[in-house]
Amino acid sequence: MSLSNTSQLLLRNVDLLDCTQALLINTPADNFVEQFIQHNNNTTIDCFNVNYAEHLALKKFQYQQLNTHFSAYYHNDKKHDLAIISFPKSKAEFTYILAMIAPHLADKAKLLFVGENKSGVKSVAKLSNDYLCYCEKIDSARHCSLFLGEFNGKSTVFNLNNWYKEYPLNIDGINLTIAALPGVFSQNELDIGTQLLLDNLPKKMSGKVLDFGCGAGVISAFIGKKFNTTTLELLDVNALALTSAKKTLAINGLNGHVFASDSLSQVKNSFQHVVANPPFHQGLKTHYASTESFLSGIKKHLNNNGDITIVANNFLRYQPIMAEHIGKTVKLVNKKGFCVYKSYR
Repeated sequence: MSLSNTSQLLLRNVDLLDCTQALLINTPADNFVEQFIQHNNNTTIDCFNVNYAEHLALKKFQYQQLNTHFSAYYHNDKKHDLAIISFPKSKAEFTYILAMIAPHLADKAKLLFVGENKSGVKSVAKLSNDYLCYCEKIDSARHCSLFLGEFNGKSTVFNLNNWYKEYPLNIDGINLTIAALPGVFSQNELDIGTQLLLDNLPKKMSGKVLDFGCGAGVISAFIGKKFNTTTLELLDVNALALTSAKKTLAINGLNGHVFASDSLSQVKNSFQHVVANPPFHQGLKTHYASTESFLSGIKKHLNNNGDITIVANNFLRYQPIMAEHIGKTVKLVNKKGFCVYKSYR
């Protein structure tokens, strides 16, 4: 597997990777870990990822000194003398990560921050000021930058509950409270696409419902409140989203099976209804593969008279894919830059 630009930047500064206990945060599942281990034979490496697909790919590396973690937060008894953080998709999530790992860093631990220049990585010095003695840019290449810092030893106990952003919603007369962790889609308010989808759900819903790419659980919470004969299943590839969705369901007195899945890889059941506001961005880059895989494979998980309703940006050509792989597909609405499509099996 070819190395990402950020991994190449790290490896050309290989002397900075010397350590005994390394913590890699959201590192891509390329050959970086393999080369890291070749450079540091006696180093123990913990890889923490919130992306389930990346986590599964890293688990395939069979190295005795490698431990992989998929969760919304890192919990371990180790004290790491090196942490490498791949800058996430939001500055809020970066701040969350720093607070999360601080209790697990040794005094004067070395921190490396790497990311594409347009990701916000250039702001790491300001964002990490509370945790570092210093932070300086040490290299750049291929539109990426690498920063080095030293942990100042200051940390407090990390409490996940302090990081939820909660906000109320009233949709079609139904009152909800949404809870979302940093970096989760629609963390601060209901987005236009989801609102449009909720306005165009089937008039009657019962039986098993699958919420694909559930995010903070807005869609499922609404369905669970409005249609009390439904059974909810929610999936996402992101651990922060899954944990947020569980919290949202609990706050609203609802039950549901919330689970991690790379597209449909972990889906076992068949459903009467499938709903989705599927993501088309992964990190900073436009990414359609997961949604296209979902649309081309969902039919086998639909009951014979089941249906699927999705919302998407109106420039995405999902209607032909749905018609080819699922069945009759109609465009319910085209509004505010979004389309809602419905397919019937």
